[in-house]
Amino acid sequence: MRIIVFVCILFTSIIASAQNKMEIMQNEIDKTVWSEFKAAFENIDANALNAIYADEVLRVTPNGIDTKSHFKAKNIERFQMLNEKSASIKLDFWFESRHTNSDTSYEVGFYKITTKMGDNTSINYGQFHIVLKKISGHWKIVQDWDTTIMNGQTIGQKEFEQNRQNELY
Repeated sequence: MRIIVFVCILFTSIIASAQNKMEIMQNEIDKTVWSEFKAAFENIDANALNAIYADEVLRVTPNGIDTKSHFKAKNIERFQMLNEKSASIKLDFWFESRHTNSDTSYEVGFYKITTKMGDNTSINYGQFHIVLKKISGHWKIVQDWDTTIMNGQTIGQKEFEQNRQNELY
C-alpha cells in the first residue's frame, strides 16, 4: 500500500512540475511576445511588430501564403498610412489553447482590432494560429495564420464574445 501511495505522490508531483514549467514558459512568452505585440500594434510601430517575428516566417492569410516575409514591408506601409491619418488602434485578443515545450509553442486564439480614423471606427475580428520558436534564447513567431471566417461564418462580436467563454487563459 505504501508503494502505491508513493507512486501516486510521485506521479502527481511530476505532473505538477511539468504544468508549472509550461506556465513559466507561457508567462515568458506573454511578456516577451504578446505584450510587445499588443504595444507595437497600439503604438502603430511596424518596426517593433516586425521584430517579434523570426527572419524566416510562414504567414498564411485568406490572401495566400507568404514565405518571403513580404508581410513585414506591408506592415511598414500600412502603419505609415495609419500614422499619417492619425489613426488609433486597440487590440484585444485571448487564447483558446496553448501548447508549449522548451523551444516551441503552438497558440490558438481570437482577436478584435478596433481602428479609429477621424470620425470613422472599424472593428475586425478573427482567429489566429501561431507557432513560436525559441531562437538564440528569444521567442519569435515563425508561423502566423489568421482568418476572419470560422466554420463558413464571418467572425463578429457575437462569435468573439461567445467563444471567449471557452477561454483557457
